[in-house]
Amino acid sequence: MNFPINRNNAPNEAVSRLSGLYVLTDQNMGGGHISIAKAALAGGARIIQLRDKTTPPRQILSIAQEIRRLTREFNALFLINDQLDLAFLCEADGVHLGPDDFSIPDARRLLGENAIIGTSCGTPEEAIEAQKLGADYIGIGAVYGTQTKLDAGDAIRIEGLNAVRAATTLPCAAIGGINAANFAEVAATSVEMICVISAVANAGNERQMEAATRELTGFTKN
Repeated sequence: MNFPINRNNAPNEAVSRLSGLYVLTDQNMGGGHISIAKAALAGGARIIQLRDKTTPPRQILSIAQEIRRLTREFNALFLINDQLDLAFLCEADGVHLGPDDFSIPDARRLLGENAIIGTSCGTPEEAIEAQKLGADYIGIGAVYGTQTKLDAGDAIRIEGLNAVRAATTLPCAAIGGINAANFAEVAATSVEMICVISAVANAGNERQMEAATRELTGFTKN
C-alpha cells in the first residue's frame, strides 16, 4: 500500500527546499499550534512541524489541515512529527521520526518517494545509518539543554553538532535549546536549518511571536 504525500511535487523537489528557520508548534504554548504557525510563517519561517501526541485524532486533524493551508499560502514546508496517518490525511510534505517511531524504510513505503522523511540523530554513527536507510534530512541534537522534549538526551553542544554534520551529506537541522541568545552561534555552523520552539512560542501574543521569528530569520543564511 502506498500513500503518496504532496502529489503535485516531483520527487526531491520539496527536499531541495529544506533550509532556513524551522519552527515546531506546541498546543500548550503560544496560544496553540495554529497561532504559533501563523505567527512564525508571517515572520519568515520556512518549515513548520506539528508535534502533538495527546490531542484527539479528529481535533488534531482539523488543526493540521489549517496549518497545511497556511503553509501553502506562505510557500513553506509542513511536516508532522511521527504520525504517518495524520501526515497522509492532511497532505503534509512529510514526517519527522524519532528513535522510537516508525523506521525510515517503513515510512517511505507508506508515504511514497515524494515525502520528506527526517530523523533525529545525536552521533555521527546515527547520521551515517540514517542516510543509508534513506532519510532526506537529519535533525541534530539536542544542541543545548531543552525543557520542551524531556527525552532529547544530553546536550551535544556545538562540537557535537559539527561532528554529526560532518558525517552526512544530507541537509541538517540543529535542534534543542536554541534561543535568541545562542542562535547566532548555531547559525555560524554549516547546518541548513535551525529548529526552535520556545524562542518563538514563548514570545507572547501572535504579533510578538512574529517579531521574534523575524529577528531569528535575520541570522539565517537562507
